[in-house]
Amino acid sequence: MAQDKKQYDILRQKKSAKIDGNLSDKVWEDLDIATDFIQYSPNLKLQATPDRRTEVKLYYNDQGIFLSAKLYDDPNQMMSQFTTRDDFGEADYFALILNPNNDAQNDTQFFVFSSGTQADALSSPSIGRDFGWNAVWESAVQKTDFGWQLEMKIPYRTLRFPKTEIQTWGVQFRRHFRRERSDYAWNPIDRTKGYEGLYHGQLVGLKNLEPPLRLNLYPFTTGIVNTVGDQTSTDFKLGLDMKYGITDNLTLDATLIPDFSQARFDNVVLNLGPFEQTFDEQRQFFTEGVDLFTKGDLFFSRRVGSAPSGKVNLGENEIAQNRPDEVGLINAIKMSGRLKSGLGVGVFNAVTESTNVRVLDTFQNESRSVEVEPLANYNILVVDQQFNKNSSVSLINTNVTRSGDFRNANVTGALFDLINESNSYQISGEFKMSHLNLNQDEKTGFSSKLRFAKISDQYQFSLSHDYADKKYDINDLGLLFRNNFNNFTARASYRIFEPTDNFQSYSIRLFSRYSQLASPQTFTGLTLYSEAVATSLKLDTYGIDFRMQPGKQYDYFEPRVDGRFFITENQTRIGGFLSSNYNRTFAINLRARAETFFEEGRDSYGYEFRVRPRIRFNNSFLMEYNFNFEKQINDRGFATFYESEPVFGERDRQILTNSISANYIFNPFHGLNLQLRHYWDTVLYDEFMYDLNPNGRLSENRSLPKTALRSNPDINFSTWNVDLNYSWQFAPGSFLTALYRNQLFTNNSQALNNFETTFTNLFQQDIQHTVSVRLQYFFDVNTVKSVFASKKS
Repeated sequence: MAQDKKQYDILRQKKSAKIDGNLSDKVWEDLDIATDFIQYSPNLKLQATPDRRTEVKLYYNDQGIFLSAKLYDDPNQMMSQFTTRDDFGEADYFALILNPNNDAQNDTQFFVFSSGTQADALSSPSIGRDFGWNAVWESAVQKTDFGWQLEMKIPYRTLRFPKTEIQTWGVQFRRHFRRERSDYAWNPIDRTKGYEGLYHGQLVGLKNLEPPLRLNLYPFTTGIVNTVGDQTSTDFKLGLDMKYGITDNLTLDATLIPDFSQARFDNVVLNLGPFEQTFDEQRQFFTEGVDLFTKGDLFFSRRVGSAPSGKVNLGENEIAQNRPDEVGLINAIKMSGRLKSGLGVGVFNAVTESTNVRVLDTFQNESRSVEVEPLANYNILVVDQQFNKNSSVSLINTNVTRSGDFRNANVTGALFDLINESNSYQISGEFKMSHLNLNQDEKTGFSSKLRFAKISDQYQFSLSHDYADKKYDINDLGLLFRNNFNNFTARASYRIFEPTDNFQSYSIRLFSRYSQLASPQTFTGLTLYSEAVATSLKLDTYGIDFRMQPGKQYDYFEPRVDGRFFITENQTRIGGFLSSNYNRTFAINLRARAETFFEEGRDSYGYEFRVRPRIRFNNSFLMEYNFNFEKQINDRGFATFYESEPVFGERDRQILTNSISANYIFNPFHGLNLQLRHYWDTVLYDEFMYDLNPNGRLSENRSLPKTALRSNPDINFSTWNVDLNYSWQFAPGSFLTALYRNQLFTNNSQALNNFETTFTNLFQQDIQHTVSVRLQYFFDVNTVKSVFASKKS
C-alpha cells in the first residue's frame, strides 16, 4: 500500500466562474493542472495516451469548490446517451471524489456525464456507493473538436468538514470511456486489494474555510385526482422536507409533513412460500443517507408505515371491513454524520398514527371500531468508530414502542470489521440480541455471525458461521425471514485483473453451506454452488451456474408447524445467461435454467427462460421489453390446513411476466418514463392431497380430494400496473413531476383459464386512474442571506 500520493495545491480566488462548460473565464488561468491519468480497469497501470488525456483545474472561494476539465477523445466515438439523474446508461463520465476527513473511508462522489446528466453518491467500504443520496450542485458540459469539457461547482453545503485553519482533503479524479468500459484515475488505483479510497491523492492549500449554515428547505405541494368508474375524488397536500447542519459534521433530515403519493408500485408476485413477501423501498426519505442505519441489517425501512400489527378477534357473524394495507406516517427525522476522529453517529426517529378497522355484525347490522395499530414510535441509535483507514467497530440499537397493550421491541447489536494493514485479510463479526414484550409475555433472542476472509489478489476465500436461536426476532423494524439456524459457509473465487487474448475479464466462484437448526441441533441440509462469468473482448458477458443440494434436505418451515419437517432429495439446478454489449443499438439479455429432483417416487422438474431485448433508438429514446416464463411440473408443497394438520399437494405452476420500460429524455433536466407490467401466475393441484407424515415424507390421501377442503387451493393470480412519469428540473434541486398510474388485480381459483380469458376478466373491473402533480422547490437559506448582504452593501 505504500506509494507516493499525488498532491494538488488548490488556490483561493475571489471571483466565480460561470458554470456553462465554456472554460473562457479568466479565473481558470494560471492554475495547476492535474493530468497523467493511469488506467486501472481493464488494465492495471496503463498510462493514458495523449489523444485521451485529461486536464483538471481546481480553485476555491467562499462559495465552494470549482473544477474545470478538458477531456480529450475522438468525438466520433464518444458515447452520450441522455439519462435521468443517477442513471449511468451508455455515456462517458468524469468523477470528482472528495474526502474532507481524509480518512480513506468516507467519500462524497460527483459524476458528470458527457450528456450533461449528473449523479452523486456517498461511498464507504461498508455500503459501497449509495446513490440514494442526492445533493444540489452545478455542472455544465460542452462538446468540442478535441472531445468534451466541463465545469463543476460544489457548494460547501454538500460537504461535511470541520472548521480548522488549514485542511488537507482526500481527492481523486476518475474518467470512464463507455465504448470500451475502461477507467482511468489521476492517482493510481490498485483494484486487486483494498477500498478505492486508499488510493486518493491529496488536496492541499485549503485555508480558513467557513462551513456555511447548512439549512435547506424543500417545500412541496401535490394535487391528486382519483377516478374509479363514475366516482372521482381529489386531494391536495402541502408538505415540507428539511436538511439542517446541526454541526460541521452532523446533518438533520426531516420530513415534517410526509407525502409519498408518487412512490412507484411494487412488483407484486404470488407468494406460496412460508416467509413474507417484501419489496424495495420507494420513498426517497428512506433511501437517502441511510448508510449508518444499515449496520447489522437491523433496519428495514418498509416496516415504518407498513400494514397494521394488531389482529382482530371476530365474533360470530362478524366481518372486518376495509382493513388498511398501511399505516399513516406523521413525521420522521434522521440525524447522521461523522467526526474528524472517525466517529459516526446516527439517530433515526419516526412516528406513525393510530389506525382502526371497522368490524360489522352482519346479523345485527351493527358495527364497532377496533384499533389494529396504535400510535407508534420507531427509533434507531448507532455509533460507528472507524480506524486504520480500513476498519471499524459499531454499536446499534433499534426500538419500537407502541402505546397500549401492543407489541414492543428492542434490538441491540455489536459489530466489528477488522482488516490488516496490507488490506489482504479480514475478520468481521456481529453479536445481536432481541427483546420483545408481547403484552406481559417477554421473549429474548440471540444471533451471531463470524467471518474470516482473504480479500485481495486473484485467489480469495472466506469461512463464516451464522447463528440465530428460536427466540431471535427483529421484524418490528428489521427483516428476518427465519430464525433457528446454525450454518457454516465456505466461499472461494478466482478472477483476473487484466485482459487475456480472449477475455476482458472472467471469474469463478465456489460456495458451500452446511445447515443445521440451532434448537434442536440437527442437520437440515447441504448446498453446493458454482458459477463462472466471463466478458469477451467485444464486451459480451456470459455466465453459467450449477447448484445442488445432495442427499436428504430437511425443511422445517414449509409445514408451518413447529417441529414438523418436509424431506426433499438431491435437488439440482443448472442455468446460464448471455448479456450482449449495451453499447450497441440493439442488445439482448437471455437467461435460462432447469431444475429437477433425483428422488425415488418423485417426478418433479421445472424450467425458466427470460428474454429482455433493448433498443436504443437514439441518445434520447430507450425501450426495453422483458418476457419471463417459468414452469414447474409436479412440484410439491404446503397447500392448507385440514383439521389442524398441514396438507400438502402436488401441483403444476406456470408464471408469465410481460413488462415494458421506456424512457424519452429530452435533455438532462426533463424526460418521460413509462413502466408497464403484467404478471400472471396459475397453480393447479392434482385431485388428491397429501398427508405429511412424522418422518417428513408425503403419502397420498385418497379420501381427501381437494374438493373436500374449505376452499379450492387452485390459484389464478393476475396483476397489471402502469406508471407514466414526467419530470422537469426547472431549477437546481427544484422539480415539477406529473404522474399517471393505474393498477388492477385478480385472485381466484380458476386455474384452468387461459391467458386470454384471464386478461379479459382482469379488465372487466373498474380501473382506478390516478393523476398527481407535485411541485418541489429547493430553498437554500444562504441564498437569502447573500441577497440581503448585497442589498446592505
